[in-house]
Amino acid sequence: MRAIIIFALAAIVAACSGSGSGSRKNDDFTRRVEDADRRTGLVTLYANRRTGKVWLELPAKPVAGRIGDFLYVEGLATGLGSNPVGLDRGQLGRTRVVTLRVQGGRLLVEEQNFGFRALSSDEAEQTATRESFASSVLWAGRVEATAKDGRRLVDLTSFIVRDAHGVRASLRRADQGDYSLDGDRSAVDADAALVFEDNVVLEALLTYKSDRPGGEVSATAPSGTAFSLTLRHMLVRLPDDGYTPRPAHPRAGSFAVSFADYAAPLTGSTAKRWLVRHRMKKGVPLTYYVDRGIPEPVRSAVIEGASWWGEAFAAAGYPDGFKVELLPEDAHPLDVRYNVIEWVHRATRGWSYGGGIVDPRTGEMLKGHVSLGSLRVRQDRRIFEGLLGASATGSGRPDDPVQLALARIRQLAAHEVGHTLGFAHNFAASVRGRASVMDYPAPLVRAREGRLDVSEAYDAGIGQWDIIATRYAYTEFAPDAE
Repeated sequence: MRAIIIFALAAIVAACSGSGSGSRKNDDFTRRVEDADRRTGLVTLYANRRTGKVWLELPAKPVAGRIGDFLYVEGLATGLGSNPVGLDRGQLGRTRVVTLRVQGGRLLVEEQNFGFRALSSDEAEQTATRESFASSVLWAGRVEATAKDGRRLVDLTSFIVRDAHGVRASLRRADQGDYSLDGDRSAVDADAALVFEDNVVLEALLTYKSDRPGGEVSATAPSGTAFSLTLRHMLVRLPDDGYTPRPAHPRAGSFAVSFADYAAPLTGSTAKRWLVRHRMKKGVPLTYYVDRGIPEPVRSAVIEGASWWGEAFAAAGYPDGFKVELLPEDAHPLDVRYNVIEWVHRATRGWSYGGGIVDPRTGEMLKGHVSLGSLRVRQDRRIFEGLLGASATGSGRPDDPVQLALARIRQLAAHEVGHTLGFAHNFAASVRGRASVMDYPAPLVRAREGRLDVSEAYDAGIGQWDIIATRYAYTEFAPDAE
């Protein structure tokens, strides 16, 4: 009888112990996120302001360990302010396709290789090509807690707080010394961990340190030995299959995504190029938004110059298919939903440029992003004052250096927006009737009766070549069109 009682007690203790283990396991999941804000959409995140951690919830039963495929792009929300270094506000990294999958108790963020493909319906042919070339794991994090229903937690903090934009490499290329990321002075911004239906936004303040600071860093940061930038990560839902890539042509004037197609016929080339362009929808204008930080009268000049592309889209079959507006007050310029013309300040005059988020699989431009350097328009005014004198400055006359500088920035706005529409430079246009805003136009200055005539210094409006290039890239041709 005594043996039976002891056995029964042992069984009860074992049962309680097992129950407690499961409870602790579930409590561990709950404990880690109990102080965090749960944010759901494209994925589910938990952001904890107190600990500065961001957790990703993994579904209970991923198919073959795959959580999903996403577009991934990172960029600088804030800049250094030095043109020689080139770390500018609003700067975007390249767009990648990443797979989130669980293997060996770790979440892997794996970049897929679309430089080598097989455009074939044969799955075996596709697999042979895919397995012949390497992928790249960008980050891995351990699964740290599991709930009773199978949901798991991964701490994303080290994914967010890392030198994803290659700031250290940029500093080395600019001969600014060897900086390192200071983890003690870097942190996740939990309030900026945002989840929408189609994208996820994550931000961190990153601090870089060096005992031997570079001159450019010391000239723009409060302390050259330690400066801080805000880095933004975005995961974006993959576009649907409704976009049709268009073959690039060397005479079409467009940028292109390039790859090797190993399913090409033996009589054809494996080299494939699809041009970069936005997806157009009838009745839905392609809209660009102008940074509210641009002051007047520059802002109006930028809006006017960028709006010139409306004529080209009308010629391509989209009347009222392109417009330019002010960025909504509650919008962030790095939000993937907005094509943006952003105003960038630097300590010295620097380049303006146009780029964006391009799906590397198809060439579809998902977000056009222009960076306009603010000092350019000021320097142009001073150049014209050096050429013409300052007596007409502010007069509003054709020879007013302010008006000439505004005419130039209209051209610049159109030019950089053109890049985000997918168009490359056309350096033959200026000597062929000013046929394209994609050239670098020198001002036309004529000598008349001993005076310099600048009344036609810059052209106004889109060029004939721009219309042709837009028609090729954006016209919705009949299926059997050649």
